[in-house]
Amino acid sequence: MVSPNINQEKSCCLVKGLEKIMILPKVVMKKVLCICRMAKEIAQDDPRKVIHSLKVGLAISLVSLFYYYQPLYENFGLSAMWAVMTVVVVFEYTVGATLGKGLNRTMATLAAGALGVGAHYLASFSGETGEPILIGFFVFLQAAIASFIRFFPKVKTRYDYGMLIFILTFSLISVSGFRDDEVVKMAHKRLSTIFLGGSACVMISIFVCPVWAGEELHYSIAQKLEKLGDFLEAFVGEYFKTTKEEESKEIKSFLEGYKSILNAKSSEESLANFARWEPGHGKFKFRHPWSQYLKIGALSRQCAYRMEALKEQLNSDIKGSAEIRSTIQELCTEMCLESSMALKQLSLSIKTMKKKSSHDTHIANSKAAVKSLNSLLQSSLWKETDLLSVIPAVTVASLLIDVVDCTKELADSVNVLATLLNFDTSDDEKPPKEMSQSPTCECVESNSMIENSHVVIIVEESMCDKCNKV
Repeated sequence: MVSPNINQEKSCCLVKGLEKIMILPKVVMKKVLCICRMAKEIAQDDPRKVIHSLKVGLAISLVSLFYYYQPLYENFGLSAMWAVMTVVVVFEYTVGATLGKGLNRTMATLAAGALGVGAHYLASFSGETGEPILIGFFVFLQAAIASFIRFFPKVKTRYDYGMLIFILTFSLISVSGFRDDEVVKMAHKRLSTIFLGGSACVMISIFVCPVWAGEELHYSIAQKLEKLGDFLEAFVGEYFKTTKEEESKEIKSFLEGYKSILNAKSSEESLANFARWEPGHGKFKFRHPWSQYLKIGALSRQCAYRMEALKEQLNSDIKGSAEIRSTIQELCTEMCLESSMALKQLSLSIKTMKKKSSHDTHIANSKAAVKSLNSLLQSSLWKETDLLSVIPAVTVASLLIDVVDCTKELADSVNVLATLLNFDTSDDEKPPKEMSQSPTCECVESNSMIENSHVVIIVEESMCDKCNKV
C-alpha cells in the first residue's frame, strides 16, 4: 500500500513540472528579447560589425558558385569546397588580418603542394614496398621541422598560421597521393580554389567598406591617452571633494576608463602585426613605424597602473588628516590638471597628426608643481604632525609625482612619433604677430594669452609717471 506522503510528493512534483512547462514560453521569450537587445547594442556601438558580417556572406556566396555552377564544377569538382573553407577561415574583421591569413595560406599551400608532389615522385622510385615507408618518413620529417620552426618568435608572431597550413597541406597531398595517381592534378585544383577563395576575401575586404588595422591601432592609442587625462581630471575633483553632484555619474565613468588600458597589450600587438601586412593607405604609408605605437601603449599601461593605485586610495577608508589634504590640495590639483591637459593635447596630436607644443608648457607647469611639492614635504611643517595621518596624503602625492614622470615619458615618445612621421605644424601653434607689453607697469593692461617667458620688454620713460620714479 502506497503511503499518503509518497502520493503527495508525486503530486507536488507533477504540479512543479506543469508550472515549469507553463512558464517555459515566457522564459524563451525573455531569452530571445535579451539576445535581440544585445545584438542591437553591438550594432549601435560599431555598425562596421554588421557590414563585416554582410561582407563575409557576400564572399561565401561568390565562391559557392564554383560548386553550384556546372561548368565551374566540372573543372574543379569537389575541390571547389576548399574555396568556401578558405573564405570561412581567412576572412577577418580587419584588412591586415585578412591579408595576413590569405597570404599565409596561399604561400604555404603553394610550397607544401610543390614539396608534396616532389615527395610523392621520389617515393615512387622505391617500389611498392618502400613507397609508403618513404612517404611516412617525409611526412614525419616536415611535420617535426615545421612544428619546431613555429617556436621562433618572429615566425610565431607573423607566420604561425602559414606553418599550420603547410603541415596540413603537405600531409594531405602526400598521404592521399599514395592512393591517387593524379596527385599533380589534385594539388593544382586545391591550390587554385584556395587562391580564388583568398583573392575574393582580400578584394572584398579592401574595396567594400574596409576596416584598417593600422587606423584602429592609431586611434585606440590616442583614445587611451585621452582616457588617462580624463581620469586625472576626475580624480582631483573626487579626492578633494570639489565635484558637483550633477557631475558625479560622468566622473565615475571617467574613473573607470583606465581599466580598459591595463589589458590592452595583446590587442595592440595583434593590431600592429596585422597593420604590417596592409598596403599604404591615406596617412599611413608603407613601413609605418607601428613599433613606436607599441612603445606609447606600454607607457600608457605604466601610467594606468599608477592610476589604479590612486583609485584604491580613493576607495580606501583611511583618508588621513583633512588638514594635510588641504595643505597639498593646491599643488596636487595643479599637477593633475596640467598633466591631464598635456595628455589630452598628446591625444589630439596623434589623432590629427599635427605637432602641438602646448603640451610642453603643461608638462613644465606640472614639473614646477612637483618641485614645489617636494619642497613642501621636506619642510619642517610635518615634524609635529602625526605620521599615520600623513601617510595616506603623501602616498597620493607620491603617485601623482610618478604620473607626472610617466606623462613626460609619453610626451617624449609622441614627439619621436611626430618626428618619424613628419607631423604638420598646427595652425594654432604659430606665434602671434603682435606681442603686448608686460604688466609690470600698472598703466599697462595685462594680456593673459602670452605664455612665453622669454620676452624682452622695453618700457619708454614717457609711458607712465610711476615708472619714472625709478
